[in-house]
Amino acid sequence: QVRLVESGGGLVQAGGSLRLSCAASTRTFSSYTMAWFRQPPGKAREFVAAIERSGTSTYYRDSVKGRFTISRDNAKNTVYLQLNSLEPEDTAVYYCAARPLAGWNTIPSFYGDWGQGTQVTVSS
Repeated sequence: QVRLVESGGGLVQAGGSLRLSCAASTRTFSSYTMAWFRQPPGKAREFVAAIERSGTSTYYRDSVKGRFTISRDNAKNTVYLQLNSLEPEDTAVYYCAARPLAGWNTIPSFYGDWGQGTQVTVSS
């Protein structure tokens, strides 16, 4: 099991940017597939992006393609989510998730470890 701690959320105007970070407490971070999910107010948790263990392959939900970028630094045990051109519809609690195997999925139960979440609020 790995402990995940997100940071970087906040309040931003539409069109603005934020960079989320997720620090993992494990010596085997490079063996984990990492993902970001979000939970908008009153809605179910939804997939945002995933990155394979080496960082060479990434995947996004359609509504964030071209605006969000997931990346990782295996030397720092950290995964990032760069959020650009933010829209009010992006308002949510953003969660980092980890899976100690290869392969990604949009289903939350596919991932065994979760952070506590960080709030992103986009004002219009």
